[in-house]
Amino acid sequence: MVTGSRVAPVARASLQGNYAGVASRLVAFALDLVISSLVFTIALAAVNFSAGIVIGHPVHWSRSNSVVVAVISGVWLFVYFAYSWATTGRTPGMGLLGIRVVRADGAHAEPWRAVVRTLILPVSVALFFVSLPLILVQREHRAPHDLVAGTAVVYGWDARAARWRLLARSHGRPAPFPVAQPSATGDATSAGQPKS
Repeated sequence: MVTGSRVAPVARASLQGNYAGVASRLVAFALDLVISSLVFTIALAAVNFSAGIVIGHPVHWSRSNSVVVAVISGVWLFVYFAYSWATTGRTPGMGLLGIRVVRADGAHAEPWRAVVRTLILPVSVALFFVSLPLILVQREHRAPHDLVAGTAVVYGWDARAARWRLLARSHGRPAPFPVAQPSATGDATSAGQPKS
């Protein structure tokens, strides 16, 4: 039973479902840019190497000296973000920060919302000095691409349950209460409840 002064710490420990803050969103976006760029660079190096073997002399395609590579890079970024948001609601960077994209009402976002969100994302980035104050002043911290797509970014993990699981594992005991397990839509449900 939680009473008195312990209510506030418990509430702070469980962030699941709360709107993600600006710092979490920016760090996740920066991580995604690094991850997607790294994957694209490795793939481009593999293509350069393979083409060099087939042609018989070194090939050095890059984003800076080839319009085709620059276009493919743009398509890759679109696929990276849109596919991640449409399937799991989170990109790899968002997964590392424990945040995910949901519909504005909290339900799982449909794939078309992920596509719209991805198409408007460059506008939000280009208008960064308009987007940032907009995120800061709203309780939901929604960027222009969230407003257009009808989405929000929330914390998708329960810090309190994760701490209990970690402590239970370190002592070789089961967790002292049923912990939340993600359902097929990514929403958390209690371990004892049926998944709908």
